[in-house]
Amino acid sequence: MLDVDQFRSSVVVPVLTALGLNSPAAQNLLLGTAAVESRFRYLRQLNGGPALGLYQMEPTTERDIWDRFLAYRSRLRSMVRGFLVGEGPSPERHLQLIWNLAYATAMCRVHYFRVAEPLPAADDAEALGHYWKLHYNTRAGAGDVGGFVSAYRRLVRGRKPSGNADP
Repeated sequence: MLDVDQFRSSVVVPVLTALGLNSPAAQNLLLGTAAVESRFRYLRQLNGGPALGLYQMEPTTERDIWDRFLAYRSRLRSMVRGFLVGEGPSPERHLQLIWNLAYATAMCRVHYFRVAEPLPAADDAEALGHYWKLHYNTRAGAGDVGGFVSAYRRLVRGRKPSGNADP
């Protein structure tokens, strides 16, 4: 399992800051997402599912973000592209969600950034869980708010967010 404090300070904060989307709420939402989705341990969905990386993003979601959101936001697209390793688009780009922590973090944050609803309070685990369930796991997903809250409290709570912007 990753050290959550190091992951926050060495990956999450620098990536969110570079994107101009850093806030304590965003940090905690992403850390909570990784906690519930992968327990900061699994890089591929168990039982052969399609989800990849610490945030367990599906390749179809990654592709949708590029095709339906970043395609129309050249500045943000350029920033996210800067986290990719290699030149140009690749049919294997989604595999970077597994091993490229910066890219996976950027894509998770952009996924939530597409949502019009503002982020919940940084210190409200239940509200973060509801936000995750509605906008990431979806109503049809197998996860539930209780699972998010439990994973968040066990793996993330007590660790201090860095920075104070709130996009």
